[in-house]
Amino acid sequence: MKQLILFLSISFVFGQKILIPMDQSQNDHLKAYGIAYFTLTKNTTIEWLLNYRGGSFLIDAHQFVQTECRIRGVTFEPINVNDLVNIYSEIDQGNMDIVLLEKKPKIAIYTPPNKQPWDDAVTLALNYAEVDYETLWDNEVHLGKLADYDWLHLHHEDFTGQYGKFYRSHHNAQWYRDQQRQFESVATNLGYRSVHEQKKAIARNIKNYVGNGGFLFAMCSATDSYDIALSMENVDGAHSVFDGTPIDPSLHSKLDYSLPFAFTGFKLLPDPMVYEFSDIDIPPSHNPVTRGAEADYFSLFEFSAKYDPVPTMLTQNHVTIVKGFMGQTTGFHKNRIKNHIVIMGEDPASDQVKYLHGNFGKGTFTFYGGHDPEDYQHFVGDPPTDLSLHRNSPGYRLILNNILFPAARKKERKT
Repeated sequence: MKQLILFLSISFVFGQKILIPMDQSQNDHLKAYGIAYFTLTKNTTIEWLLNYRGGSFLIDAHQFVQTECRIRGVTFEPINVNDLVNIYSEIDQGNMDIVLLEKKPKIAIYTPPNKQPWDDAVTLALNYAEVDYETLWDNEVHLGKLADYDWLHLHHEDFTGQYGKFYRSHHNAQWYRDQQRQFESVATNLGYRSVHEQKKAIARNIKNYVGNGGFLFAMCSATDSYDIALSMENVDGAHSVFDGTPIDPSLHSKLDYSLPFAFTGFKLLPDPMVYEFSDIDIPPSHNPVTRGAEADYFSLFEFSAKYDPVPTMLTQNHVTIVKGFMGQTTGFHKNRIKNHIVIMGEDPASDQVKYLHGNFGKGTFTFYGGHDPEDYQHFVGDPPTDLSLHRNSPGYRLILNNILFPAARKKERKT
């Protein structure tokens, strides 16, 4: 203990610390992640204190960090040497640990160049937190540009070539017709006969990106439609209203469940009049069971910070119960999830899994069900959520945990 105190005293002389608390005392949890990202852009290391006061950040007390905290309304506390000894001692003795955030992650969002008639929760979160990102689409993925990024986000996309299964409700809408023309043009220019063939090729490119060490984060229909696209490989699972050719009559017998990241044993719903991709989604979009926002919630699992740092990082929060929210893909049926997948959040009243994580090759993937954590039922054409009204959102915190994940390295213990 004397050696630890001496080490801390020497360290403190060369650089005092500030703590950005992430418990209930934090004024703006979402912008606190932006401060962490901002600090990394200045080549300054951060200690992410897992399970300590909601997953707080410990940073050298540079004036530029403190000034930025004040500008953005982020709560921070000065830390003296006695505080530091107590913090490290508490972490050492409890279900807590420290990971070092060392490198600014380069972030990409997969999104079409034209505006969609719905908003992307991750884009909203990054903009509010003031985190830099770039956008890309099929041409860039086709040209191998994914390799330039550490972290990739997919949101409310359809990798099956069925235009989001909005045929029944919106196929006469101008935005739907414009989207169909755009997607068909891209597929033709890239040398594919149909959109579903081209989108499945994009799905395989993304899978290679993860296998080579990329970090993939997906929400809403970009989760199950992505895995479905991988399972179909070269099988035609798109109705003739989408591509002019019939569905393969042996579709289900030809699905390869070894290819998807997270899901297995699912049955597809290829009827264009049904607003649903498969039986992965629970509750199903075409027959939703709504309990109301007040009764809908999911629980985060508690992991061993010292032995399971990855799921611990991804579940950092100031609460363990998070209010639910719907989407085209609201959640994942537990019996459709592969055995090796780590379940991080689920609805205790049903078989719905809300939040999961897994590894593939050198990389990882995280799937998060639902569309917008602060808009229970977000409909096409609804205005974007104003995150200044939800600056302490636990649901949005889960998104922002993921953007810091690529920057993390477990801190070596000193004896």
